[in-house]
Amino acid sequence: MTAPMARRPIRVQFIHGLESNPQSRKARVLDDSFVALTPAMDTRDFEACVQLQSEVAAMWGPVVLIGSSFGGAVATAMLQRRLWQGTTLLLASASVRKGLPESLPGGVRVRLVHATADDIVPVDDARRILTASPQALVDLVEVDDDHALTHHVRDGALARWVHTLADEALA
Repeated sequence: MTAPMARRPIRVQFIHGLESNPQSRKARVLDDSFVALTPAMDTRDFEACVQLQSEVAAMWGPVVLIGSSFGGAVATAMLQRRLWQGTTLLLASASVRKGLPESLPGGVRVRLVHATADDIVPVDDARRILTASPQALVDLVEVDDDHALTHHVRDGALARWVHTLADEALA
């Protein structure tokens, strides 16, 4: 009998939202499932957040970059400015609300996850990003949840989404 193959440790970088921090529920879930880094940032300065997260990503070398809400806007800015060109998971991204262009660059794998009942960032924003990014490797997962994706964080879906993207990136 052959022993099951052990998973390699997967490095992920989490960019938290406006009212979040490195000790948030999402950050803890990611830390429990991966080798995770969640840099603290001053969300009052968007450009400083983009710079900080870009520098950390360049040094940390995550397999998957994850941005949630405001953090999704930071991750989107990194993609659009080519400061990050790796696999990305955007959770209820507020990039359209921050005035960023809707299109994502081609050649980069991005999964958008957005709640249909999101009362902070409408799911239509994610649909517009998907439509505006025909050259990109983008897909959209719409879920029945709230803005924070509370149910999907609790039931393990967040970790499964990251594992799927990491498996693709490492294949």
